[in-house]
Amino acid sequence: MELTWIAIAASLLMGGGALLLFIWAVRDHQFQSFEDVKYQVFWSDQEMPDGMQKEIGRQEQKDGSNGNGSQIH
Repeated sequence: MELTWIAIAASLLMGGGALLLFIWAVRDHQFQSFEDVKYQVFWSDQEMPDGMQKEIGRQEQKDGSNGNGSQIH
């Protein structure tokens, strides 16, 4: 019987922790723009640092490709 009370207490603590995490996320506006997540992959390509862009340009010149599998003529 003692193990049952421990399990109940543990489940209540975990449920309370999950509830607090959910309340924090709502108050911190974590669920504000969940539709934008699917576009973040494309945004990261547009916001590439200059050093990365230069490195890609050097690699394109070295192997003659343009980055999408086709050759530059």
